[in-house]
Amino acid sequence: MKRKFIFFDIDGTLAVGTPGRQYIPESTTLALKKLREAGHFVAIATGRSQAMARKVMEELGFDHMVSDGGYGITIDRKLVHLEPLNYELAVKLIEECRAKDILWAFSPENVPFRLAPDNRFRDITADEYMETRVMENLNPRDYEKIYKVYVAVPSPEEEHLETLRELPWCRFHDTYIFVEPADKSVGIKRIVDHFQGSYSDVVVFGDEKNDLSMFLPEWTSIAMGNAIDALKERATYVTRDAADDGIYHACETYGWFL
Repeated sequence: MKRKFIFFDIDGTLAVGTPGRQYIPESTTLALKKLREAGHFVAIATGRSQAMARKVMEELGFDHMVSDGGYGITIDRKLVHLEPLNYELAVKLIEECRAKDILWAFSPENVPFRLAPDNRFRDITADEYMETRVMENLNPRDYEKIYKVYVAVPSPEEEHLETLRELPWCRFHDTYIFVEPADKSVGIKRIVDHFQGSYSDVVVFGDEKNDLSMFLPEWTSIAMGNAIDALKERATYVTRDAADDGIYHACETYGWFL
């Protein structure tokens, strides 16, 4: 079989369960082993920061990863590219949040935590996804780059943030949104180009809204059974739920273990 370039989202695809209590199904681990033995290229494609995703990458034996919503590239376990948000727009958004008394936090570096000016963001979101560190008198202008901004607004109140219309964002939690680069296909193409592969040999697995950007007609797109409807409608194939051997089932169906 011709070598495939197979990219997997993490949350809801490779990993199942709630944040802080996630696990990798045994069938998924076995599928990855069989794909490698068959000679396929396997990699992660996640919206998580590279720092947040690195542990999963190493535990599952991946060497390559698209992170940060498509704007982080890790090759042979080395971060080779990481692109921040538009700095002025990110600062403008934070300033708008300040003016409207909306809680915010941001990540100025590739680290597994975010900074907030007080405890309110952490208390209101009660989020187990990422550690929030409080820094008094926090000012985004004190940092050269901003990679992600987090805004504590319930849906649909984010519609009142004018600056948000100029930035990519996604909602994974009821209490806040992620403002981050959001085109996984950008990173996928960079990695495939690096290894001189063909886009027609690319396969992507995903389940959420931020995976829509990598479900392109030029390659094979597989939606998990637990995926949102919009992703299923765009998918080449819809497999079983991630917790119900979805990855293994799809790979077996397509004959990629041979």
